[in-house]
Amino acid sequence: MLFVPGNKQKMLLKSLEAGADSVIWDLEDAVALAEKDSARTTICAALKPLAHPPVPIFVRINALTAKMLEADLQSIVQPGLSGVLLPKAESPSDVHQLERALTLLEKTNGLAVGTIKIFCIVETCLGALNAYSVAKASSRVEALSFGAEDFTLDLGIPRSRDGIELSHARGEIALAAGAAKINAIDTVYSTLNDDEGLIQECRAARRIGFRGKFAIHPKQLEIINREFSPSESELAFAGKVVQAFNEAQQRNLGVITVDGRMIDAPVAERAKAFLRSYKKM
Repeated sequence: MLFVPGNKQKMLLKSLEAGADSVIWDLEDAVALAEKDSARTTICAALKPLAHPPVPIFVRINALTAKMLEADLQSIVQPGLSGVLLPKAESPSDVHQLERALTLLEKTNGLAVGTIKIFCIVETCLGALNAYSVAKASSRVEALSFGAEDFTLDLGIPRSRDGIELSHARGEIALAAGAAKINAIDTVYSTLNDDEGLIQECRAARRIGFRGKFAIHPKQLEIINREFSPSESELAFAGKVVQAFNEAQQRNLGVITVDGRMIDAPVAERAKAFLRSYKKM
């Protein structure tokens, strides 16, 4: 998911062809306070001709504490918008406030209620502690995302290259998303010219359950897409597991081995889910 400043019209339109799975047109941190109105106008105009954009378009609104919710949503709730990113989500009441505002505007603008999805960005200590209740606050919530820069600010520590200080919060968010059966999206990697650091962070996040990552520049997309995509060997092994276990069940066998690994029902179901998630079944 590629972040783009909301007040940069050319960048907004160019982002649709950058190679991201989805784009985030930003009204929050990437836009100075004096430019908020300009960004709303720019995003509104860019969305109007995009009833069917080539990739899903999300908008990160300003935090609820900024008291800009109505102004932000008035400019963006229209056909072409897939969802809203809610920054600094800390409690179910935050989600409910956004949901009520979205419902009202969907009705006003002729959209089916529930059209606009919500991605909650967990980026405070309280948000991490409440991650599961945030994830379950509404059927509109389709992902939990992690925001490391604000999280380390709230914790009162610097962000390091190895990210050890993020480990607990990352785990909480991944577990909450898994329990809620929604996606977990990892935080930005803010050092642009450190490809090895980005690779390692992607791999660490994927290993604990994150399904994608925020990007702050198109140059990061190739690495992110590669690291969060399955390898041919992973896909081949999952396919072999499913086939072998299906055949084993026909012979009334509950446990088998494939390439020296024990395969029972949970492992086979995990392989099926893995293949389904990449549309290979």
